[in-house]
This record gives sequence, structure tokens and C-alpha cells, in this order.
Amino acid sequence: MDTVTPKNTAPDTSSRARLRRMALVGLMAALTCILAPMSIPLPFSPVPFSLTPLVVYFSIYVLGMKQGAFSYLIYLLLGLAGLPVFSGFSGGPGKLLGPTGGYLIGMLLMAAVCGCFIDRWPSRMLLCFLGMALGTLVNYTFGTVWLAWQAGMAFPAALMAGVIPYIPGDLAKMLLVMLLGPQVRNRLKKAALI
Repeated sequence: MDTVTPKNTAPDTSSRARLRRMALVGLMAALTCILAPMSIPLPFSPVPFSLTPLVVYFSIYVLGMKQGAFSYLIYLLLGLAGLPVFSGFSGGPGKLLGPTGGYLIGMLLMAAVCGCFIDRWPSRMLLCFLGMALGTLVNYTFGTVWLAWQAGMAFPAALMAGVIPYIPGDLAKMLLVMLLGPQVRNRLKKAALI
């Protein structure tokens, strides 16, 4: 009579860790889809005031560069597919490829730059802030060039329409993430979720 050894049915630790990371990436993509459409249109600019940069900074701080950027890429693809996740509850290729699309696409570059600093120096606040500021500068540059080209504006006019009014708000978003990000990241680490 053959004896059958019971199989270990519990998934190994690496599989569990991978599932946790995937769940967090999905959660941050969902958070972006919820907060990004809540925007305030400004009468002097085609670029609305949006919470999207806040969620991107937060995602990068909590998940790191690769997974944070991936969560944002999921958001972009959902919007490209037509789901109303962009500012003003809009979606589709027209929004992504329109005048403000450069800022949306540029946030992938922003995530990479921010993530380089935050991944390397997560507990050094000044360097994390510098990384977020440089990433935002990259996004501003990419988005402004795109806006000028798409809207037929001179670069200084596009800069005034798409960047200058948003600097104080983006600085406030960075400072908020500097306060909340390390706490959330530490709690997730203690809970072995990241």
C-alpha cells in the first residue's frame, strides 16, 4: 500500500510578497482613478488644477519607483481605453493626445526621477524633496513643450498657462507627501506588505 505525502498547500513567501505588491499597485492605480478626475478648471488655462501629482508622489514614496510608476501606467492605460479617469471625468485618446496630454505622459518621467531619489534615500527628506522637485520640473518641461506644440502657443505663453499658476499647489502636495509618505511606508514595512 502506497502512502501519499500531503502537499504543502500554502504559497511560498515570494508568491505572497508578489501578490501583496500587485495588490498595492492595483490599490494605488485605483486611488489615482478616484482622485485624478476631481479637478478644478481654471479660466485662464486649458490645464486644470488636479490631484494627480499628489497621488503620483505618494505612490512613488510608498511603493518605490518601479511599482509606483507601474500603478500610474495602469491609470494612463485605463484612461486611454476610454474610462473617465482623467481630469473632469474624461477619458480616451483625445484627452491623452490633446493639449494637456503632455503633462499626463510627463508624469511617467516625473515618477522615474522622483523614484530614483526616494528609492536611494527614503529617510533623507531634503533629497526626497529635491527628487520630487526635479521630477516635477521634468514634467513641467515635457508638458509645456507639448502644450505649446498642440495649442500653437509660444513657449512663454504655455509656461504661464500650464506651469506658473500650479507651482504653489505642487509644492504643497510635495510637502504633504513628505509628512505622510514616510509614515505610510514604515507602517507597510512593519506589516510586511512592502
